[in-house]
Amino acid sequence: MRTVTATRYVTPLREGGSLPGLMEADDQGLYVVKFRGAGQGTLALVAEVIAGELARAMGFPVPEIVLVNVSAELAAAEADPEIQDLIKASDGVNLGMDFLPGAFPFAPPIKATFAADVVWFDALIGNVDRTAKNPNLLNWHARTWLIDHGAALIAQHSSAALVDSALNPFPAISKHVLISFANSILDAHARMSSHVTPDLLENIVNMPPKDWFKNHAPEDYATYLLKRVADKGFAAEAENAR
Repeated sequence: MRTVTATRYVTPLREGGSLPGLMEADDQGLYVVKFRGAGQGTLALVAEVIAGELARAMGFPVPEIVLVNVSAELAAAEADPEIQDLIKASDGVNLGMDFLPGAFPFAPPIKATFAADVVWFDALIGNVDRTAKNPNLLNWHARTWLIDHGAALIAQHSSAALVDSALNPFPAISKHVLISFANSILDAHARMSSHVTPDLLENIVNMPPKDWFKNHAPEDYATYLLKRVADKGFAAEAENAR
């Protein structure tokens, strides 16, 4: 991942509980920044990187993810005390996603095979946040983009070993916004599972800064995902939820 330095806080984006903000960086780009000092903490940033980069490797459209150096000094230019406190608490390396100007919220129609692949992916990563209430999908340049994966990998919030929870049921998949549009999730598993390789996961889980990890080591995430793919029980569960 590239690293950029934030030069200006543009505006808050209050749709999510983590209070992300639109920031300009030294490469002249605009990024939706999620802050290490937000209530969800750095584990949400770990999930964003691992889930987002895994999705990209599988061929899903995902905005570029970058590391963003944020200086506490930027807080001085903000009138809102809540924003000031957030920036001060986030001094250091944060996470940014390329801003998609003019993107529209997701709306049908959508291809059944693509829908099945997304449902399969979200079942794999344990993403509870792709529902009708909060789809976390955007239509941009005639493609459907996957965004906001901070709520994925929910097993990481437990102190229990990740591998021990790899085969746990994931009933939240029944609430997925695309499940009613999807064709066979088991067929999606046959298409997509070969992408999830040890080498790929080793690379991806080592992308987040080491101090973002709390309860589990980076390699634990790779082991967790590989065990889920090998078992494929999550795919059968999603198939049965259609």
